[in-house]
Amino acid sequence: MRTVIRDVFIFDGTGAALRKGAVLIDGNTIASVELGDAALADVSADVEIAGAGRTLMPGLVESHAHLTWGSSVEKIYHQFILPHDELKVAAWRNARVLLDHGFTSAWSAGALGDGIEVELAAAIDRGDTPGPRLVPSTLERSPEGAEGVETGDVFNGRGPDAIRGFVAYCKASGIRSIKLVISGEDALKPGSSGDVHYTREEIEAVAVAAREAGLAIATHAYSPEAVGLALDAGARIIYHASYADEATLDRMVAARDTTFYAPGPGVSVAALEASPPPHIDMSHMKASAADRLEREAKIVPALKAGGVRILIGGDYGFPFNPNGRNARDLEIFVDRFGYTPAEALQAATALGGELMGLPVGQVREGYLADLLLVDGDPTVDVAILQDKTRLAMIMKDGFVYKALAEVLAA
Repeated sequence: MRTVIRDVFIFDGTGAALRKGAVLIDGNTIASVELGDAALADVSADVEIAGAGRTLMPGLVESHAHLTWGSSVEKIYHQFILPHDELKVAAWRNARVLLDHGFTSAWSAGALGDGIEVELAAAIDRGDTPGPRLVPSTLERSPEGAEGVETGDVFNGRGPDAIRGFVAYCKASGIRSIKLVISGEDALKPGSSGDVHYTREEIEAVAVAAREAGLAIATHAYSPEAVGLALDAGARIIYHASYADEATLDRMVAARDTTFYAPGPGVSVAALEASPPPHIDMSHMKASAADRLEREAKIVPALKAGGVRILIGGDYGFPFNPNGRNARDLEIFVDRFGYTPAEALQAATALGGELMGLPVGQVREGYLADLLLVDGDPTVDVAILQDKTRLAMIMKDGFVYKALAEVLAA
């Protein structure tokens, strides 16, 4: 099946200025991108989409997805841990919510239930349920017990052998990205961001085992030591890094060709704005959020200047920061980190596609047809992407998932 999208201004994902043109899609692949007022005028197709001067851009990529963090803009859960069956319902809903809001790809940053994301990713791939292309993860791994004492628990066991067993379990389960919680988390336990949960021997073991198994590593790391261990592990993506020192930032810049960075500011901004009921004390969470944002306002521009690939993704899924608000990170990048709207869009599209390791995130010949048709110009006001009613069309894999009747000309 051939689809042509006419009369659009194209944001190609690279950060370049909008250009008038048209796009031809053959099956699930972009076959041609032609510029000019009369672009593809002599081309016929099975499906005609009338852009009417709207912006055509790549689908968004969420680099820090938590689909099993139950809360979404459609349903808020005030408890974090849910029964397994309800957790599955929430995850399936959240996948659809992300796609409804223009996210056509997602890299998981950890799950609350074993096996749920693998099952969900397979269901999405089969077309059984709507959702973004998903790189599934496992339970967030943080070892428990005395350091140096080998334990046998596959998820939390200590020691190199336990780590190797965990990687083997992930490989056999169909998981594609291992989430390691290397640092503590001040927002949950004040003062713990400086804690380091892994020994060097454990990190060396996971580095070798994951590489041999062909699995990626995603890391929650705040302190210089924790970020250093993440780099030693060969992490594909590092989350947060809010307390990295100059030497650690230099190491991150040196690793820019292999390691991505996602600061995750969405949850911090949401925590500061939250107005919890009197019986819920968020004071420590708010203090931590303010401190992190202040530090990241210096760290992110420095790493960007060093060529580090910095991605959006802000721990969405908490009741005060629900799934579906994910596009807010783009506005935060502009307002707090000094990005232009086009640079923020590039972080959410082309650079996110590089993280996925797939030909997505660009409007480019040979790339998969994951596309959004947007009312307005997000390169001027990136905040419009937070309004799903501005998405006149959502296309994934060449299939029109949703579209206004007026854009389907034939």
